[in-house]
Amino acid sequence: MRGKGLITAVIILTFAALMTYAVVSLQVFSEGTGVRPLGEFYLENSYFGDYSAKSPEVVTSILWDYRGIDTLFETAVFFLAIIGSLTIFRLTKEQEKEVKKVESAPTELTPIVKDVTKVIVAMILAVSASIALHGHLTPGGGFQGGSALAVAPLLIIAAYSKYALEKNGLDKTRALILRSIGLLGIALVALVPLLSGGFVMQNQPIFPAEIGGQLIGGSLIYYNFFEFLAVGAGFTAVFLLLSIPEEKFKKILEVKK
Repeated sequence: MRGKGLITAVIILTFAALMTYAVVSLQVFSEGTGVRPLGEFYLENSYFGDYSAKSPEVVTSILWDYRGIDTLFETAVFFLAIIGSLTIFRLTKEQEKEVKKVESAPTELTPIVKDVTKVIVAMILAVSASIALHGHLTPGGGFQGGSALAVAPLLIIAAYSKYALEKNGLDKTRALILRSIGLLGIALVALVPLLSGGFVMQNQPIFPAEIGGQLIGGSLIYYNFFEFLAVGAGFTAVFLLLSIPEEKFKKILEVKK
């Protein structure tokens, strides 16, 4: 035991020494580091310049403009993960009808919880839309807004059951259709500049920076909106799949125990 403790102490001290060396060598806490030339370029060209994103939110400008292709691939990886999960649990049309069939009264929470859920869901819808549609002005964006949006159906599933969503027209198939519309929208916004002799994902001066005197950041607001839709719908499809009662899956797979 004493030997193991000594080894652990040596590892911790070595790690601490390496971290200290890294912090000191990089001058993380030193004064006067300032903004590096690359940072100055982004700061100057996120809002000013003929080919800038015309967005005061520099992070969003970098994500969708200067490193837009990288963001596109990151988004693709995320959606491939969702598609892979849904493919594993893919059901036939007959099985889909079976899982939507209500054989017994679903378990719901108390009326107080359900009423509070209604209020919270309305607030989530408003806040998530604001996060996404103001992503070119303030911290946030389509992914963050879509992630917040997905909390709304999750609360409804917890308070009312998944059958409440399906009864009101939001089932897994429609969630996947909405997700596909979001992905298609992102692809179209990325390819539109090619029609004007530009390049893929070019923002300015292809897309207008303002509409009706309101700053929209060119293509940024469209990217944020479609990603908001795709992320929110993608998570909702997964939540609906995971909320299928275990008895239904056992019946479909013909599991006796």
